[in-house]
Amino acid sequence: MTMDKTKKYLATGRIVLLAIMLALLKYWDYVVNPWTRDGQVSAYIVQIAPRVSGPIVELPVVNNQFVEAGDVLFRIDPRTFKVAVEQAQAELANTGNDYTALSEQIVAAEASVEAAKFSVQQAAAAIKESESTLVKDRAEFQRQKEMLPRKATSQKAYQQAEANYRVSVQQRATAVAGLAQAKANLHKAEANLAEARANRGAAGEENPQVRAAVAELEQAELDLEFTTVRAPVDGYVTNLNLRDGSQMVANQPALALVDVNSYWITGYFRENYIADIRPGDRAVVTLMTYPDEPVTGRVTSVGWGIAQDDGSTGFQLLPNVAPTFEWIRLAQRIPVLVELDEIPDDVALRVGTTCSVLVETGTTGEQAQGSPTGAPRALE
Repeated sequence: MTMDKTKKYLATGRIVLLAIMLALLKYWDYVVNPWTRDGQVSAYIVQIAPRVSGPIVELPVVNNQFVEAGDVLFRIDPRTFKVAVEQAQAELANTGNDYTALSEQIVAAEASVEAAKFSVQQAAAAIKESESTLVKDRAEFQRQKEMLPRKATSQKAYQQAEANYRVSVQQRATAVAGLAQAKANLHKAEANLAEARANRGAAGEENPQVRAAVAELEQAELDLEFTTVRAPVDGYVTNLNLRDGSQMVANQPALALVDVNSYWITGYFRENYIADIRPGDRAVVTLMTYPDEPVTGRVTSVGWGIAQDDGSTGFQLLPNVAPTFEWIRLAQRIPVLVELDEIPDDVALRVGTTCSVLVETGTTGEQAQGSPTGAPRALE
């Protein structure tokens, strides 16, 4: 009997010793792999701000409701903005009419310029014709003047030649004056054409008045479209304090939307733990809400700095310096960001909730094997 009891005790001792060794090995893993209880669920919070001001007339969502990208969050009274669209349309039509009228003025001014140019050509031709007649009449007058003393012509013929000469001189002077007037009319017509073109501006779609009217209409249509505020991402409406009739102010945040596709974990590790942490290392996250369902992820980055209280400006512009005890050295906390892998269907992440994070160092590029195991409850 004594030998049997001894064997039983030895067997039991071996089992107990093996269990202790396995436990020590497991705890050694937790000592080697850095972990922290100071973890937090994070996500991007989209602040929904209306682009226009006005009272809410439709609010189809409730607090903490899930919405998909494109779903209507609320609608602002659109009546004022519909009137603005109609006014912009009318202004665009008026601008188009003005543009057409100014274009017709340009066509008329161009016709006037062409007519003035033709008048200048006619006046120049009239001068040439009058000069030709003047030369002929001058020669005839000179001939009659030379013949009269010799009684080779009559007094009447002489007087007629003189009269013709004087008429030719007057006709040439009139033609010269006509050319000067025609050139003046041409300059005036060209000035009127330049003024008409300046009043209208560029042609077609490049016309500044037309572009301004089109832009006003587009802005009015955008403002009308902005009266319907839609969700930009999939997420949860959080802390909704709006009601029908609530006055919205342009560019002022009205509600918050938690982006469900942007969750990550921020683990704050003591500075003496982060030396071996590398981006890509496997991480095991144990949510306080779901302690029995650890979630895996990968380290994406390790923070490069944190704010320091000592040295900041305080009262009377003097630096703030906190008292310290030389025998106590408090390790600073460095943020380590973890991107989660697939999240179980029964795990609902909530921004700001706490968790424990364990990083398996040296696992960059390795595939995860086996079920994830977080830090033991005793450590958490």
